[in-house]
Amino acid sequence: MSYQIGYYNSSVQTSIDDWPSGVYASFIKITEQIERSGPNLGLPYTRALGDGLFEIRAKGPEGIGRALFCCLINRKVIILHGFIKKTPKIPIKDLRLARKRLKEIKS
Repeated sequence: MSYQIGYYNSSVQTSIDDWPSGVYASFIKITEQIERSGPNLGLPYTRALGDGLFEIRAKGPEGIGRALFCCLINRKVIILHGFIKKTPKIPIKDLRLARKRLKEIKS
């Protein structure tokens, strides 16, 4: 069975659509695989961050992108936040924003 990918809002989708072309191509490849096989692809493509939050790990010649997502019933994956990574760890502000959005969706 296939999964359906959605976005928290249009600004999240626009932000990811504006990623550098190589990073965006990697993101599209990973999301297409999620649609076919489900979100549990494992490293290097996806990783669990705890409490129902996961990350898509897109990589291109221009850099690294991260899209934080959650899974809902009925095989839905919601992209909560996306950003181009500039530091080794996920910035706290990005993690907090994704967790806040996750809480909103789950309530």
